[in-house]
Amino acid sequence: MNLSRRILPAMWLLPASALAQQPARRGPNGGPVVTADGHPIELVLSGTTLTLFVSEENGRPMSSARANGRVTVQAAGQTATVTLAPAEPNRLVATLAAPLAPGARVVFTGTLSDGHRVTARYIVD
Repeated sequence: MNLSRRILPAMWLLPASALAQQPARRGPNGGPVVTADGHPIELVLSGTTLTLFVSEENGRPMSSARANGRVTVQAAGQTATVTLAPAEPNRLVATLAAPLAPGARVVFTGTLSDGHRVTARYIVD
């Protein structure tokens, strides 16, 4: 009886853990997309350039004119924070010190043009 009390609650967690391991969907620019506060945000890396494409809740491109934020990057045992600059029509851009290797973690925190404060987390493929 004691064993069943331990196993049953663990079984409820199985579907949630399976969902958490699904790969992120890809956006129109080929990068992984995370939905934060209803806004799809796509991460695209090209050399040392990190670009976030922001969209409205309906998926249409959202102006980045008044958006701001930063990315925190954890790679090779080091952590760095970089400020993002808005680039119209719907991008936030930063230049990294070096290209990111697979497994690096990127965390975006910022405010979108509509005032939503968002956080999006990515793991580089």
